[in-house]
Parts: sequence; C-alpha cells; structure tokens
Amino acid sequence: MNSPRSRFCLQAARRVPRQLRTTLTKETKPHILELSVQTTIISRYAFTAVSCSMFNRHSAATQGVFQFYIPTAAYISNFTMIVGGRVFPSQVKAKEKKIKKEGGESNGKPKSKDTPEQSEGEMELFRMAVTIPGRNKAMFFLTYEELLQRRLGYYKHVTSIRPMQLVSKLSVAITIVEHSRITYLEVLPLKNGKTPASNGKTPASNGNGNVGPPLSTEIKQNETFCKITFTPNIAQQAKIATNGMLGDFVVQYDVEREFGIGDIQVQDGHFVHYFAPKDLPVVPKNVVFVIDTSASMLGTKMRQTKDALFTILRELRPNDHFNFVTFSNRIRVWQPGKLVPVTPNNVRDAKKFIYMISPTGGTDINNGIQTSSALLRDYLSSKDETHHNSVSLIIFLTDGRPTVGVVQSPTIIGNTKAAVQEKFCIFTIGMGDDVDYKLLERMSLENCGTMRRIPEDADASAMLKGFYAEIGTPLLSDIRVEYSEDAAEYITQNLFTNYFNGSELVVAGKLTNRSSDSLHVQVTAINSERSIKLEKEVSLREQEQVTERRLAEAEVGANADSYVERLWGYLSVKDGLKGRIRSQTSEERENYTEHARNLSLTYNFFTPLTQMIVEQPKVLADGTLAEAEPTEAPPPPESSSQLSDDDNSLTPQSLYRNAPAKPSTGVVQATSGGNKLKTSVTLSKTSADGDPHFVVEFPHSKLTVCFNINGEPGHILRLVSDHKNSGVTVNGALIGAPAPVGSHKEQRTYFSTITIVANKPSRSYIEVTTQKVILDGRDRMILPSSSSISVETANLGVVLIANENLTVTIQGTIKFVILFHHYKNPAPYQRDHLGFYIANSKGLSKETHGLLGQFMNEDVTLTHIPGNFSMAGKNSTHETQEKNTTLTSFPALKLKDRTVTVMKKSRRIYSGKQTVDCWFAKNNAAKLIDGQYNDYVVSHLFDTGYGANGTNTH
Repeated sequence: MNSPRSRFCLQAARRVPRQLRTTLTKETKPHILELSVQTTIISRYAFTAVSCSMFNRHSAATQGVFQFYIPTAAYISNFTMIVGGRVFPSQVKAKEKKIKKEGGESNGKPKSKDTPEQSEGEMELFRMAVTIPGRNKAMFFLTYEELLQRRLGYYKHVTSIRPMQLVSKLSVAITIVEHSRITYLEVLPLKNGKTPASNGKTPASNGNGNVGPPLSTEIKQNETFCKITFTPNIAQQAKIATNGMLGDFVVQYDVEREFGIGDIQVQDGHFVHYFAPKDLPVVPKNVVFVIDTSASMLGTKMRQTKDALFTILRELRPNDHFNFVTFSNRIRVWQPGKLVPVTPNNVRDAKKFIYMISPTGGTDINNGIQTSSALLRDYLSSKDETHHNSVSLIIFLTDGRPTVGVVQSPTIIGNTKAAVQEKFCIFTIGMGDDVDYKLLERMSLENCGTMRRIPEDADASAMLKGFYAEIGTPLLSDIRVEYSEDAAEYITQNLFTNYFNGSELVVAGKLTNRSSDSLHVQVTAINSERSIKLEKEVSLREQEQVTERRLAEAEVGANADSYVERLWGYLSVKDGLKGRIRSQTSEERENYTEHARNLSLTYNFFTPLTQMIVEQPKVLADGTLAEAEPTEAPPPPESSSQLSDDDNSLTPQSLYRNAPAKPSTGVVQATSGGNKLKTSVTLSKTSADGDPHFVVEFPHSKLTVCFNINGEPGHILRLVSDHKNSGVTVNGALIGAPAPVGSHKEQRTYFSTITIVANKPSRSYIEVTTQKVILDGRDRMILPSSSSISVETANLGVVLIANENLTVTIQGTIKFVILFHHYKNPAPYQRDHLGFYIANSKGLSKETHGLLGQFMNEDVTLTHIPGNFSMAGKNSTHETQEKNTTLTSFPALKLKDRTVTVMKKSRRIYSGKQTVDCWFAKNNAAKLIDGQYNDYVVSHLFDTGYGANGTNTH
C-alpha cells in the first residue's frame, strides 16, 4: 500500500510485452500536441530521442499515459517528465537483491509473460502513467540506444508510431552516417497493426494506396550519409489510420564491404571492428529439425509450421544432410539412426512425413532434445570425412512448456548440455505466449545458438522462413578475432562458432596505449575448403582521423562524441548478461553480474541489473501539484526479457511503488508550461557567435575589441577555463560549411555544441546542441531546445526559452547565455549553430583563461603607432573607398606587454538585433590572445585541462 503521508510516489516505468494492451478512456484522454522521434545512426549504433507533449483540456486533473514501443535489444538511457511546469528526472541505480516472499504474487505487483531479449525484431512497450492537473501540460522525454544487427544482407531500423490518436505535430527523423558507401537504402510502407509487426513481411498502406515510402517521407542522401524525415499532417495521418495506430516506420540499408580484415573505427581510446566477408563458398550443414506436435499446435500454428518446412526443404543444398524429429507424449524420428543427403526422393519423402503430422498429447521437451542430440552426435562420430568442414545444428521449435517427462528447467538444461557435448549448436524457436522462453534462451545460449520468438498474432510461416534464411547459409566456422595484447584490452566477444551469409560479427575494445601508432588484427576461421587466416596492421591515428572527418562532415552533433565508447559499453553489458546465464558457479556468476552492473551504471543503461527511479507527481484536491518529496522504492523484479535467469521472476522491466516514502536530497524543481517564462535576457557584448566572431567588452577602458578565429571543423575550442578556482570550464565544438561565393574565406565554421562543466561544490555539466540540452548532475535530464523550462539545483540555475536561448547561472555569480540559431531554409554556407555570451563574470577568478576568459580581468588601452594607415579595409564598399583617408599613425591596443594593430569595424550581435562598434584585431587574433590558436584546441568536450589531459596553461 502507498503511504498516506506520501505526496509523491514512484511510478512504474514499464517495459511490458506487446501483447498487454492498455487503452485510455476516450472522453478524458489528454490531447497529444506533439510527438517527435529523432534517431541518429552512426556506424550501426543508433541513438533515439522521443519527446511527447500532451495537454489536459479539462478543468479537472486526469491521467495521461505516455507509451512507446522500443526494440527489445535496446537500452533506455534517460527518461524525464515535466508535469505542470515541474521537472521529474529519472535515476538509474543498482538493483538490490530481491527477498523472495511466500504466497506467489506480493504487494500487488502485476505479472506478465517472459519476453526474451534475444528475440530480435521484437518490440517492448515502455509505459508511464501520470496525473496531469487541469488545463495543464505534460512533456515526456525518452532516449534509448541499440546496435543494429545485420541480417539477410541489411540493417533494419524500426520506429513504432502508435500514439493512439491523431497528433497535431508528428515528426520522425532518421539520420544515417556510415564510414563506407551506402549501397542499399529503402524506406518500406508503414506496417499497420495494433502492435508492432515482428516479421517485416506484411505490406501496409503508405497513406496514398501505393507501395513505397509513406506519404510525406523525404530522403536526402549522398554516398555515406542520408537523412529521412516523415512528417504527416493530421489529414495524412487519418488516411493511414484514424485511431493514431499508424504502424512501423521501417528503414533498411546496407554498406559496401570487401573481403579482408573488415572495417575498424577508432575514437577516444576505443575501437569497434565490423567483420562481414563476402563471396565465400557455402559450408555444408548437418541439420535436425525438432518439431513440437503436442495438441496445442493444432490449427493455425501447425499449418504455418508445415508451410514453412515445405519451403525450407526446397532451400536445402545438395551437400547438406538432414532429418526430422517430432515430439509430444511420444517421439517420432523420420529416418532413425541417420541423417540423409538432399536428393529429390528424400525431399519428396520428407514432405510426406511433414504432411502426415497430426498434433496430439503433451510436451516432452527433454526427450525431444535428447533424441535429436543423440541422432546428430552419432552421425557426426560415424560419418565419413567427405564433408569434414561442415556446420551441424539442431533447429528446435515449440509452443509450450514441458508437461511430460522431465519438467524441471535446470534438469533439462543440464541434460541438453551433456547431450550436445559442444559438438553442434542448438537454435530454439518459441511460438506464442505460453512458452518458457527462459528455458529456450538458456538451451540455445549454452549451446552456441540463438533463440527467436514468434508472437501469438504474427505470421509464423514468414518468420520461420526468415529465421532459417538467416542461419541456412553458413560461410565460416570457429572464427577467432585477436588483437595485439599490448595495445587492446577489455575486448567484447571475439570467439564465434559460425558466421552466416548476410550477417556481421562485431567486436569492440579499449586501447591500452593511446600513444601507440598501430593495432595488429588477426582473424582465423574455417570455411568449406580450408582454414583461413587474415592479418593486418591498422594505423590507429589514420583510422581516428577518418572517423573524425566523417562525423564532422555529417554534423551529427553530440551523439558523435562518444559513440564508439558507448557501443563498447552496450556490447560489454550484453556479454556480461549472457555470461551470467552460462556461468557454472556462483562466483563466476557474481563476477559477470558485477561487471555488467557497473557498466550499466556508468552509461546510465536501464538493464536487468539496474532500476530506474522516477518520481510521480500527486495532484492535491485544489488541482495543484504537491510539494516534491522524493521517495525510494525496492527495485523491480528482474526481467527475463533482459536475460534474467531467476526462475521465479516473470515480471517485465518495471518500477513499482510499494514502500513508504524516504526523504532524499537534491530535489530538482522547475517552472514551465503553465507559468510563462520571461523571454528577454540580459546580455553583455562579450561573446563568441556566428562564424565565429568574438567580441570582448573592457568595462574600465570602455573599449570593445573584436576578432575572428578561423578554426577547423571538428576542433573543440576552450572558451573559458577556471577549473582550479571557480571550477568552471566552457568548451565549444566547431562544424564546417562552405564559404559564400566571392568570399575571401575557404570555409565557414560555427559552434555546434557547447559544454559547461561546473566542478564545485560537486561535479555537474551542461551539454548544449541546437536540438537539445543535457543537464547532468545528481540527476540527468535531456530536454529538447524547443521547450521552455526553468530548473534550479544546488549550484546551477538553468532557464531555457524554446528555440531562443539558454541562461546558465553558476553559484549565483557566474552567468552564461547561449543563443540558438535555426534556419528554416538555410543557404549552403549556413548551419544551425550556437552563440555564447558571458553575462556575468564576477565569480570567475583572476586566473581565468580561454579564448574569452583571458580578458575577464584584464584591461586594455588604445594608442597610435606612427605610419601610414588606410581606414578602408580589404572588403570596403565603393562608397567607403571614396571616403578613404590615410592617417599618419596606426590605431593599436596595448594589452599586457603586447601592442596589437587594429582597425575600426562594426559587428552585429544578439542574432542581428544590435550593432556594436569595435576595434578589430586581424590575423586570427595574433598577439591579442596569449599563445596561438592550437593552444586553445582541446581533446574532447569535457576536457577541463587538468589531470591526465594536461595543465591549465591556456
């Protein structure tokens, strides 16, 4: 029961199976004003940000439900709500051990079916219900990450669009950035259905009655980059579905690859290796199909299974050998004691056997797997050496749980491992909702296979054919990928039993020595004819430069800064969770658990080993929100959908409130929505904006100085550095654009990302791009730049005005303002960018440095140097040239012990709203700034200039 004294409770942030459908009462359902889904795919690793805004049109409080289907293999990395103008961030914490209680279900916790994580292509529902005060707005922000897997020769990204109502402003944007040339790109028609389709085979309307991309889809593409947008208006949505269940927006693509060592990408001390060789001979296979023929398979399931098996028989190759085993109460073997070659007669007889299958009786899983394992094991030990290099596997299909013979899962798993003896792999397939997916998962994982789930309402025939197509063409076996021991560590899975045509092997790791010039890579494997060995010395510096160049050209923003490291973290967590399942001792299991849990916390991943704590507001009787009183709750039951092996845990990833409130510190409060924020801000002239143009105001001398910095795209510049004293550091990342025709410049550069790091009294940072603001301190919030929000924390104040500016106040005495510059119809030389302004520098110390910071406590005087000086500059107009005069002295600035010649100019600041006259220092601010341009280039956006990264000299 909830404590009656608690004004806030922790709401379940549910990831539930797609079969569990929840509907809202139509008459009270809040109206969704906007739904935006933005995905950036960088070399197969996808970052997705979902934002949803809903409005309660009624005077009374009502429940609003945010729900969104996400891929089962994805990890949620952030969830934030803004309700009634208050921000409710989530926290990812380590999950505590559960204390088992008697009596089955306890504390009113709902239970649901298992949804195994490795059931690729499957989707889970993230669901959050919240009470919205009358005439008020709620905003939801969800981010998740996943590595796209290559199957059947392409990568597939699925965005589920099922808001359950027509949406005023709906947008989906998918950006793909690859190192290699994109050879295939297709946007499929929307796949309709009340829940996400899993088989990818069901064509649906594109809103125009034709096959092809959905109506309003736009595609912009070059060799290695593409951007796809889908922005249907309400009328276009209604053509597809009037209930808002538009379906799945599916993008498929592939990249160019050559036979060799593969594609290796390097970034910030991490690497990822993609290996997908082509044009290899097919390895013969020995396969036993094990089919559940219990009574529950009667009807559609068996009809679809037979249809798929008939197709699979036609696709067997002449060098393959095969057999069939069926199991229910009793076991039947089509050809006892042997596997038969693929001949017309054998295929014909097999079809007869399949046709005559009649479901009846119970489900003896143990006997079915024991019989088929003995059959294949005996064949392998007695067969001739004609096809010594072959791949052997069992494909096991069932729609239920064990009901006959051995029914205990641990016993079945142990018996299976003993029967297989590491001689072949087991691939398991579960059909429907009444399957022990945890059992099938462990059976396959412990025997070098994978598991596939076929939902109850899916096209089982198409999914079976598709699954067989993925594993039906083995090209390599016993693949080992190794790297120089002195250069790489913490390598993810690098031993693979098989490589199938159309797939891809992915390995990631950390570089132990970042000063090393090269990485030795060796791949060994066996194909149908011989053992193969591939070796290469990879230039780390060269590969990192290629990676940086591609990302700079694509201008993908903040996600690009650590994608290789986060990909490594993602794969490492997956490996740890699989290792837990395969572990044979409690010590081994605990080691895998600790490793995966620590990485989950490091990267803020919501996994089976972590819990996501989310405050939920409580609306008082007068319709207002109660004061924030954060509470703690026990972690949710471990989800089998993320490879849990706790046999008593059947609950999906969820959060449940079932404990009295416990107060905590670090409350985040905010104002937005109902309380209109002040849109005007006080700015000083001291700034870095535009191309970038720098302006510095010296208050004592009442002089304004300006200069340009001609930077390089991809460089990160130190703007303010006072880490040692106030704890503040500001860095800005540059993007490039071609210069306008006739310009004396070769290119333009703009700030695409600005980070503000505040290390005192505790570490926090703000990362700003043109699209979003990330605030990370005690709590982590990701907010779109299109929202208006005010957030107060212990040492930071943040005021965001939608698409206009962001004001950051640190410790009350330091204030920065960041302007957002967006172009509706940008010219080729224009880019969405940021401007940085220093509004208050009182809290910065006298030791402050950086391109702007070095002037905060300095003064300057204007003087003249004897000599001829023309008042007209290089780009003077005809009018100014007519007025050109030659003086007998140069204007110059005296700063420290330096003299800098300058000329009078005008600058437009504040988005062109104000013009300032300034003294302009040429030549990249030579002599005006301490040192040279390169002294202000830092290694990464969060480089504070201390510790391992260097010293605070500039």
